Amino acid sequence: MNKFEFAHTADGIARQAGALLRKFYEKGVSTEYKGDVDIVTEADRASEQLIREKLKAAFPAHGIYGEEGTRDQLESEYRWYVDPLDGTTNFAHGFPAFCVVLGLEHRPAGLAADADGEIIAGVIYDPLRNEMFSAERGKGAFLNGRAIHVSKIKTLQESLTATGFPSRKRHASPNVHFYHEITLRSHGVRRAGSAALDLAYVACGRLDGFWEFNLNPWDTSAGVLLVAEAGGTVTHFDGGKFTLDSREVLATNGLILPEMKHIFTELFAGRGLDPIPTPAEFAARRAEAAK
Repeated sequence: MNKFEFAHTADGIARQAGALLRKFYEKGVSTEYKGDVDIVTEADRASEQLIREKLKAAFPAHGIYGEEGTRDQLESEYRWYVDPLDGTTNFAHGFPAFCVVLGLEHRPAGLAADADGEIIAGVIYDPLRNEMFSAERGKGAFLNGRAIHVSKIKTLQESLTATGFPSRKRHASPNVHFYHEITLRSHGVRRAGSAALDLAYVACGRLDGFWEFNLNPWDTSAGVLLVAEAGGTVTHFDGGKFTLDSREVLATNGLILPEMKHIFTELFAGRGLDPIPTPAEFAARRAEAAK
């Protein structure tokens, strides 16, 4: 993707970090806790160090904001959000769903410190499947160099969606209520443990929607751009504008957004939803929609 100004370089850096992660994955890693239940591995730290060094060499004037503590030149016009290993719990258990994430924010002069710039480039690399998702603002979204687009599924009942649950305060998360309703009103809900991959899968049509509470900019930066460039939507649960500090993210193919918003609105308001359709009613709705 040589037409990219930034993502082409980020692609190469993510591939190097992914190769490093594969080596750790094959031999196994030691883990430690960075909170009550959040874990970190030597692979997370080694990957972030490699990415930091490569980004500084390629873009010496750019800032870097990494999950594992890197905070370099954050006053810069350009800022990279880095998740060196999204899906650490999967990785530590040998479950093959994790990735490297790099997202680039442009912050023009005069922008308030607490205001969002514009995400202009991003890559998400799955090293086990050798899948590189990449995008730049206004230039489209790609998987291994092939243009990708969101799905054309029109209804939630025929959609496959995904979500995630926090490792911290899982018992206090309201998401189980949304999971319950949406899994019964759709083809199913997947919980693979990597928000970045879930967003990439919405972008390429493998999933029709994704939602989660309490994500961070390094989780969402690249994926939000991928979904937008692939023709989808990323909003708050009520359809409001997504921001990097958002504590909620709802990504869809655009077509199922109204139904997803309705479910969130009704549950947050404490109102009851319509009864879950029977299989026969699902079939009738499908037939009606096909007319």
